[in-house]
Amino acid sequence: MHLWPTHRPHHTPRKRSGWTYYVPALLAITTVLIGFARSDSDRLAHHRENQRAKASQQLADTVSRLETNVRGNVNLVHGLVTAVAADPHMSQQRFSTIAERIFAVPSQLSSVAGAPDFVIRMTYPEDLNKTAIGLDYMETPSQRDPAAEAVARRTVMITGPVALVQGGQGLIARYPVFSLSSNRFWGVVSAVIDLDRLYLDSNLNSPSQTLEIAISRRPVPQGSDVFFGRADLLSQDPVTAAIDLGYDSWYLAAVPKGGWTHEPADMARFRMFAALASFFVVAPLVWAGLLMQQRNRSHLLLREREERLEVLSRRLQLALEASRIGVWEYHPDTDSLLWDSYMCDLYGQPHENNRGSFQDWADKIHPDDLAEAKAAFQGSVEHQIPYLKDFRIVLPSGEIRHIRAHGAVENAADGTKRVVGANWDVTDDVAMQVELRTAQAKAEEQNRQLRTTRRILEHQSLHDALTGLPNRRFLDQFMVTADTSDLSQKLAFIHIDLDHFKHVNDTLGHGTGDEVLKVATGRLREIIGPEEVISRIGGDEFVVVTCGPDPAPRAQEVALEIVLRLARPIEIEGQEIRIGCSAGIACQTMAGETPSQLLMNADIALYEAKKKGRNRVEIFSDDLRAVTIETKRTADELLRALECDAFIPFFQPQFDAQTLAINGVEALARWDHATKGILTPDKFLEVAEGLGRVAEIDRLILEKSLFQMTRWRTQGIDIPKLSVNISAQRLKDPTLLGMLESLPIETHTLAFELLESISFEDQEEDLKAAIRQLKERGVQVEIDDFGSGHASIVSLLELAPHRLKIDRKLVAPIDVSESQRRLVASIIEIGRSLGIGIVAEGVETMTHAEILRELGCQTLQGYAFARPMSSADLMTFAKEWQLRHPPVRKPANLRSV
Repeated sequence: MHLWPTHRPHHTPRKRSGWTYYVPALLAITTVLIGFARSDSDRLAHHRENQRAKASQQLADTVSRLETNVRGNVNLVHGLVTAVAADPHMSQQRFSTIAERIFAVPSQLSSVAGAPDFVIRMTYPEDLNKTAIGLDYMETPSQRDPAAEAVARRTVMITGPVALVQGGQGLIARYPVFSLSSNRFWGVVSAVIDLDRLYLDSNLNSPSQTLEIAISRRPVPQGSDVFFGRADLLSQDPVTAAIDLGYDSWYLAAVPKGGWTHEPADMARFRMFAALASFFVVAPLVWAGLLMQQRNRSHLLLREREERLEVLSRRLQLALEASRIGVWEYHPDTDSLLWDSYMCDLYGQPHENNRGSFQDWADKIHPDDLAEAKAAFQGSVEHQIPYLKDFRIVLPSGEIRHIRAHGAVENAADGTKRVVGANWDVTDDVAMQVELRTAQAKAEEQNRQLRTTRRILEHQSLHDALTGLPNRRFLDQFMVTADTSDLSQKLAFIHIDLDHFKHVNDTLGHGTGDEVLKVATGRLREIIGPEEVISRIGGDEFVVVTCGPDPAPRAQEVALEIVLRLARPIEIEGQEIRIGCSAGIACQTMAGETPSQLLMNADIALYEAKKKGRNRVEIFSDDLRAVTIETKRTADELLRALECDAFIPFFQPQFDAQTLAINGVEALARWDHATKGILTPDKFLEVAEGLGRVAEIDRLILEKSLFQMTRWRTQGIDIPKLSVNISAQRLKDPTLLGMLESLPIETHTLAFELLESISFEDQEEDLKAAIRQLKERGVQVEIDDFGSGHASIVSLLELAPHRLKIDRKLVAPIDVSESQRRLVASIIEIGRSLGIGIVAEGVETMTHAEILRELGCQTLQGYAFARPMSSADLMTFAKEWQLRHPPVRKPANLRSV
């Protein structure tokens, strides 16, 4: 049932188009505009024709004056030409006299010249044209053709403008001259017309000229054909004219200065009068059309409003039907309630029961919502405010629906009240909201779990899994966020490295190593305060950060306590383990000093602590910084030296103790530094070891030494043996044996000197295997600096070297110490009993040499005989020495390879 009547549609007559009211006015406007345009076009065309006619007349006047001036100049010179024809042998003076009379007449002539047989011999004025004397027209390309053409035609030829020998440009009139007496060709008389004066006198560029003129050599100019005026003037629709000069022609183009005007001066006034006339004709017709349109619009307005109201009513009805919204109306004075059919459907009652009372509605509300719904409705009626409430209803079938009600109180004209409103079913919306709240609660719980997981992952990413300490990433973040500008909270970094921890892992296993790290971490935690940071940044490396106005005392206290506690034994599964540690301290001294720099400085101090024997604390200082900078500079220079092949061998001869003949040389590495000269290994070896480039230096020295040894032999110098130092790093190089096989090495001529420190019985098996393979390939093995370490007789027996080199520290005091002499004698005796040769190095005096010879030493090496020297110096030294002490080949009494 509907609460309002339906309307029948009205049929509105078709609306008349608005432009039809203005048809008379449009016809009048069209007629006026056509006439106006035609008149305007005629006036413009007449104006253009007048401009061009005037410009053509002015150009013709200018051309006439130009031709008159040119012909006048030509005619003046005819007198001179006649005189020359009458007197072919005319002198310069006579020529100048006649020319002077001609030049007395006003003209544009600037000079004349006589050229018998085409060569200029006479000119006027003489002083200004001396440079033209001797000019041969036939030898000058620009003059040859015009002069020849004038002679061929027997008439004057005018060309130009041309460049003049005297300088500048001009028109040249060339007159062929034939003797009057013999009619023989004499030559040519040339007259130069000054172009600037010609232009000015002909009114081409005078201030009074109203035209802008351009002159070209061709009617359609190309390139540099335009020689007067602007070249672009020819593209402005100019008036044109031409002048025939005989040999050349000039083509003139002109436009008014300022260009062509498109309209006459009175054109604006003409158009204004025409527009006014048109307005007085059209305006009354337009006004009449406007009045007719207004009348019709007012007539149609009422019909349109009626139709719009009907359309709105239909749309509202369709909207209610589509949305299934129920509409109700309640009259408080009579307690009568009226529902439409959709309200009946919402509340589950027949359509015929569409009338009732307030109580009928209240009986259908869910008991839990009844009180609030009734109170809200009664308050709306009493205070005349909008009614908006959500509640539940119970259908006759027991189904519960969620209803949203919206109503408004209206006062009728007779003073009665009524409440009109609508209800619609929001059961699905309520269910969806319940689902959304459930989903939201679930999502919040998942987010809470994700946040918890993220916190756990962040903690794990910033902490060491084994020790639970902050890791390197945590320390990096700390260093990025740390504020070093506040000098009241200076930072101090302590870099700690466990000593001998690798030995624990290698001998007892990584499981034991992990337990050692846990115990060490526990001891570190006992020392570190609550405001201090400790982190594990590597396998056996830790960093402690403390702060304060003066953090150095606290940093030293912590570092010393750490060294002390970690030096105590650690018991793991009943086994006592000792590790110890070294520590480096770097303290902030100025604002802005970055944490990363402090950590780097602490690392430098740690390196210094390890270098000084480990199990100690070192504090970073400016001296350490200088050493580090110098080491870095040396490292960079060393790498460049390797690239530039700056390492060379020096050689120190070795002498037979009995005959003093040279029985070998030791190759020693030297760095040929670009600025510091020759550097010995004590200046670079430690840096090379740090860079891991010792093996490369060993390889270079070996290759260069073998090359020099071959060179010596070609020079007749007999060096029986070459000894080369080799590092453990180089011995482990898998390419060493292959390289040796590729070199032309004779058996027993090459010996590798091994430091005593790498010849002990606890060395790796691969090192021992490498030594055995060297000996199998005929390379002898020598133990260098013997007596400075702790090699045992067992290791000597196992290694079986060919020679022992007694350390120079043992040799130096043998001339003053009997006990030292006995010690050296014992070493020589051990070597003799084991079949090992003995070499004494550091032989500084002949007294040393005599004592060692008496003790049975076989080979001597030292400053008493020769210092290390270059290959060239060795060749000179060996030649001289071998003259006094020739080499003697003796059977080797050393153990065989």
